[in-house]
Amino acid sequence: MTLTPHAIMAMLLTAGSLFLLSRESVRLEYASVAILVVMVLTFELYPAGGADAVRGADFLAGFGNEALITICLLLILAKGVEASGALRPVGKLLTRLWLYNRSLALLATLLVAAFVSAFANNTPIVVMLLPVLVGVAHRIGLPPSKMLMPVGFATIVGGMSTSIGTSTNLLVVSIAADMGLPRLGMFDFALPAFVAGLFGIIYLWLALPRLLPQRPTLLEDAEPRIFDSVLTISPDSPLDGKTLSEVMSMLGTDIRISKIERGAGLEVVRLPTLTLQPGDRLKLRGSPESIGTALEHAGGKSEAKIEADEEEQLVEIVVTPDSALHNKRLSQLQPGTLRSLQPVGWHRPGRGKTAAMAPFTDPDLRTGDVLLMQGSEEDIEALMREARMLILARSVTMPRVSKAPLAIGIMAGVVALAAVGLLSIVASALAGVGLMLATGCLTWREAISAIDTRLALVIAASLALGTALSGTGAAAWIAHGFVEIAADLPPPLVLSVLLLLTALLTEVVTNNAIAVIATPIAVSVATELGLPPLPFVLAILFGANMSYLTPIGYQTNLLVMSAGGYRFGDFFRGGLPLQLILWATLSGLLTIIYL
Repeated sequence: MTLTPHAIMAMLLTAGSLFLLSRESVRLEYASVAILVVMVLTFELYPAGGADAVRGADFLAGFGNEALITICLLLILAKGVEASGALRPVGKLLTRLWLYNRSLALLATLLVAAFVSAFANNTPIVVMLLPVLVGVAHRIGLPPSKMLMPVGFATIVGGMSTSIGTSTNLLVVSIAADMGLPRLGMFDFALPAFVAGLFGIIYLWLALPRLLPQRPTLLEDAEPRIFDSVLTISPDSPLDGKTLSEVMSMLGTDIRISKIERGAGLEVVRLPTLTLQPGDRLKLRGSPESIGTALEHAGGKSEAKIEADEEEQLVEIVVTPDSALHNKRLSQLQPGTLRSLQPVGWHRPGRGKTAAMAPFTDPDLRTGDVLLMQGSEEDIEALMREARMLILARSVTMPRVSKAPLAIGIMAGVVALAAVGLLSIVASALAGVGLMLATGCLTWREAISAIDTRLALVIAASLALGTALSGTGAAAWIAHGFVEIAADLPPPLVLSVLLLLTALLTEVVTNNAIAVIATPIAVSVATELGLPPLPFVLAILFGANMSYLTPIGYQTNLLVMSAGGYRFGDFFRGGLPLQLILWATLSGLLTIIYL
């Protein structure tokens, strides 16, 4: 087979795009837009000849792709279930079970997480389960690192069993149908997924907790970190007669003056030019060390007593893609976003220990980052009512929401209508979204916030790359080369190698991109070999879901990494056996059932 200049161009653009998408320093949405711009301009300025040639405008068709629309609708439905607190009864039941029998509770949690993830996006499932599991872990004295990774992996295992379990599944099914293959139904590949998943769940239950080390979490020490103190200025104090700005310089940057009282409880406006007088009372807020240093600078007969509010708690706030904190600095947040909670530390996965939150620390928050905050239970409860905040607290519970049964019923109806074939998944999902909005299970604001623009852009860019590879003949050329290399190998081994390569690639590049690019290649490989394309398509589908070796391979891995205090190597240690189990099992099952 010969390569046309446009096929070479498509392969070079794909290679560059995969490299760009794998860079942690480049945001996915920026990389996706850059890929689309370059591809559209390149093929518009240098169009291929012929009536069926790929044009630049063709690469924008991904925004109207049925799979992308379905994914957005399912994300909105998942947000309705999440916002209603519909899984709260499940969380209560699991809590009782954990207190009764840890081993049985872990198995039940794994099965529940896997089952629910088969019908809903697994990221919201992990978001809903994390606070429950962390609270239970602290209550029974079990390190969260022993349970969170198994549960996170279980949601990925369960998600690959139906056509709506993950966005990757929907994309592969849609692309295969566009290429002329029969459209796969919701449960058409559930058998191999169920059998392989069963072996995976057994490993997650019996072996993985023993392989994982005990890791400290941010909430290991639950004592308050920020304290209040009152400093009364005496006539011979060095602070007497100084302006507020001068006093703040003398006390140091690690202390905050939250209030100044003068006379009979009169609060004075904290202007930089305010001159302090004897008898003024300064309410300080900071760590015990910073307060002690401030008192030393005050000198004279200044009096202070360090007191901590017994009702204040420490909580972790995990930055998620739809959070108000995502890609923001603390200084950029709208007033009241975090209520009156005080930041005392922050942590970025893979960057070592938690850093103290100094006054001028203003990190650019990313997905997976954790803020350690201190504040009142009232403020924490208010934040937990917001669907876009992932809060990990020991003693604060989610409020009871009356719409929960209705939300669950609508979600179940959507799945049932699509499963029996009465409606297509896009039609049933659209009807479900309309019902959730009409019945008040979901607000318009929540519905809009549920649409992950980053995911939409990555999918659109990936579809554009797939179009370029297929339309220019590059996919057929790659498949021909792969078949020539593997010509002497038996078809089951070729299938197994394709599954393994996909699984390894998805550890460093977003799984949606790999799935979209690899599906046309898999169909071409099957055609070259004269074999049915379905097992090769399913190899791509399953392989693109097997993201267990690194925390960056899947979004749920990042979430449990932060909450469980895991290190980068913990995922390789715990994920490699699971990867091998699923690879070997699925390779055999796809061969037996479909080849």
